[in-house]
Amino acid sequence: MSIETDRFRVALTADFFGADGGTRYPDIGLSVFEGHNHLEWTKLSEHRTPIAHDQIEGVQGVIVLTPAVSAETVSRSENLLAIGRFGVGYDAVDVDACSRANVAVFITTGAVDRSVAEATVGWMIALTHHMRIKDSLVRTGEWDTRSRYMGKELRDRTFGAVGFGGIGRATVGLLRGFGMKTPLVFDPYLNPDAAAKLGVRAVSLDELMSDADFVSIHCPLTKETRGLIGASELGLMKPDAYLINTARGGIVDEDALYSALAEGRIAGAALDCFASEPVLTPHRFGTLENVLLAPHSIAWTDELFRDIGRAVCGGMLDLSLGKVPNGCVNPAVFDKPEFQEKWARLRARS
Repeated sequence: MSIETDRFRVALTADFFGADGGTRYPDIGLSVFEGHNHLEWTKLSEHRTPIAHDQIEGVQGVIVLTPAVSAETVSRSENLLAIGRFGVGYDAVDVDACSRANVAVFITTGAVDRSVAEATVGWMIALTHHMRIKDSLVRTGEWDTRSRYMGKELRDRTFGAVGFGGIGRATVGLLRGFGMKTPLVFDPYLNPDAAAKLGVRAVSLDELMSDADFVSIHCPLTKETRGLIGASELGLMKPDAYLINTARGGIVDEDALYSALAEGRIAGAALDCFASEPVLTPHRFGTLENVLLAPHSIAWTDELFRDIGRAVCGGMLDLSLGKVPNGCVNPAVFDKPEFQEKWARLRARS
């Protein structure tokens, strides 16, 4: 049933909240809504993935942390205007279904760049200095084996970014003080002249895999990038090179990567994401000494959640006031008469 409302209602998925009903995180941007009496927020009562359509009845916007958004989610969307992803990945959102249902989808472009860049650089240093192993040597009393684990500096080595959006650019910026060689970038949307102005060199994927000392994944998971890094690509890497994935698990062939690591054909890897998540039993990569692992949260910081929260809450506030939010991934929906009619009916009478 269509409604007309004096309040713009935004729901947050249940995984933002603990058992006591409070938020799990110090700041998720809800202060953006303060002083805007035409807007109210609520939380979904239970965690379901995908989100079910009956969970979001009567709300105009949904802020999503981890659940998927399917065609069924938006199957009764006459009163739903937007899905706001708390982050920049949206492979778990059926964007085409949202567009057909006249629902906008937006992400928090730029809000994650600094934190993911810091995590990437931190992992580069941790890998090359064998930090996990050296920590274990002290904990297990194997002090005298330390000479087996000589590290290497970042100086004079080459960083390679697969994808060069905001995160890749922020990472290159942080690396400028380490005395590294000119970064290599594979990104079909970046031409050589633009790359040169940014202080990087645009190359083919094969050249990057062959020449980089660090192959760092910074592209979204799409039909084009699924399985982008497979056995043949990993086979091009130098034996003392490392792979870092802070993007999405499906971009890298896990079977091929496991074999390359177990057989010592590459030096190591740092993985924040996996083909199947969540990982609730010990993962096979955990049996390897040359791998660092994190539960898709290596970049989670108080500052990150604050910045993402402010961005996504700001997007919902914009919608409530008749403004197009930043980071929309299906902007054509705003040109549809059906969406415009719904937007006019539902945005707040402030």
